[in-house]
Order: sequence, then structure tokens, then C-alpha cells
Amino acid sequence: MKISMDGKGRWMDNVFIERLWRSLKYECVYLHAFENGTEARNGIGAWIKFYGTQRPHSSLAGLTPDEAYAGAAPFSTDAKKQKRKKQQQQKLAA
Repeated sequence: MKISMDGKGRWMDNVFIERLWRSLKYECVYLHAFENGTEARNGIGAWIKFYGTQRPHSSLAGLTPDEAYAGAAPFSTDAKKQKRKKQQQQKLAA
């Protein structure tokens, strides 16, 4: 058995987690001056919860990871349009 990351040029194996870490650094860590480990743990934990439950992802047709995992809608242009329409209605109602 051969582990795929051992193969030369297998950048695709790591690209997904690298994008997550990049988003975490630029959207959370670099914006907050955490004073200690407890603050960092709480802040990063809150960001990860936000990332999975509230932050829409373009690769998921504008759905959050939780919505995509739950099968809220297929990953299609129609799903993205429906999500945008719902968001616009919520903004108008506010």
C-alpha cells in the first residue's frame, strides 16, 4: 500500500486543509491579539463554529458546510440562486 502524499507532486492531498488554515489565520488569528491560550482557544473555537455554521462557501454553491452536509440543497446554480434570494429577503425584512 502506498500513501498518496508520498508521491511527488501530490499537492491536491493537502490543499483543502491549507485553505482552512489560511482562512483561520486571515479571518481570526491575525485580527485578534489573544492575550493567552485560553483566549486563543475560545476565539478560534468560535471562528471554527462560525466557519461551519454561518459562513457561506463558494465551492458549496453559497451554502455553509453544515447545510451542505445535511443535504439542504444540491450543489448547483439553482441552489446558489435560492440561497441569495433568501439572504436578500432577510436583509429587506431587517
